[in-house]
Amino acid sequence: MKQILNHATRIDHLAIAVLDLESAIDFYCGILGFELLKQREVKGQFSGMLAAELCGNGFTIVLVQGTNKESQVSRFVAEYGPGVQHVAIEVDDVEEAKSRLMQTGLQFSTNIIHGDQLKQIFTLRDKNSGTMFEFIEKKKRTSQFEKTSIQNLFEQLELAGAY
Repeated sequence: MKQILNHATRIDHLAIAVLDLESAIDFYCGILGFELLKQREVKGQFSGMLAAELCGNGFTIVLVQGTNKESQVSRFVAEYGPGVQHVAIEVDDVEEAKSRLMQTGLQFSTNIIHGDQLKQIFTLRDKNSGTMFEFIEKKKRTSQFEKTSIQNLFEQLELAGAY
């Protein structure tokens, strides 16, 4: 990836689709020692998602559970099973990353989503592994996710029929 983007990158966070959010929180926090930072619910026009943001000494995991069978998360689990739903890679410039990655043939399922402290874009899901990639540019290093960005993402994925 460094040769395509011309700079080092790092994994910002993993989103993991789960069947039961409370059980997953118990496991990740109680057994693995992650710290629960925040829980939230996101609703779209016809679907919804419960999410828990966890911190593990500089590494973030976001656990996600669909709230009904039409939810993007529920559709992901139905097709690929529970597990890593997307990998977020921090980049210096999301617009430049998009341009360079499109030159390699990568396709995106969202437009660039602009938040107060971040910009992000999501790829189409790889049909072989089920993985989607997020490229994220942060104005300042923070583990907190912005509610407006999450809502915008959810709405864009609904419009595209993506999950």
